[in-house]
Amino acid sequence: MIFFILFFVYFHCFYDLAVFYFIQVGYMFFVFSFVFFVGWLFVIFSETNRSPFDFSEGESELVSGFNVEFGGGGFSLIFICEYGMVIFMAFFSVCLFGGASFFFFKFLFLSFFFVWVRCCFPRYRYDLLIYSAWEVLLPFSLFFLLFCLGVF
Repeated sequence: MIFFILFFVYFHCFYDLAVFYFIQVGYMFFVFSFVFFVGWLFVIFSETNRSPFDFSEGESELVSGFNVEFGGGGFSLIFICEYGMVIFMAFFSVCLFGGASFFFFKFLFLSFFFVWVRCCFPRYRYDLLIYSAWEVLLPFSLFFLLFCLGVF
């Protein structure tokens, strides 16, 4: 995830999210770099442990997963934290990729997209996630980062 963020830092030459937001007034970054945006979506879905990468909840077929250890307030805090991360990642992604116009609608759409993916896609296997992280996403993000460092 950090290599994706470093690409933005070197591409725009700023660390400030407000600059990322306002620099995209005339264009949205994901339009020019749709493949990079899809890689970013893959990373944030795996970072937030959302489906299809919710391996901690995959134990629910065995013994009801983390429902065994937590109950009441602890159980509710797990879901509050999970959806808080979804809201934060949607906000962060819209700041990085979305541009300045219709920010709230893009934010709501991306939050809805998180929920929609959870409803529609089955779980990956562990080996597919590890393969895609090490063999696909890491070289992909390093290529973009080194390309940006070489050009700018």
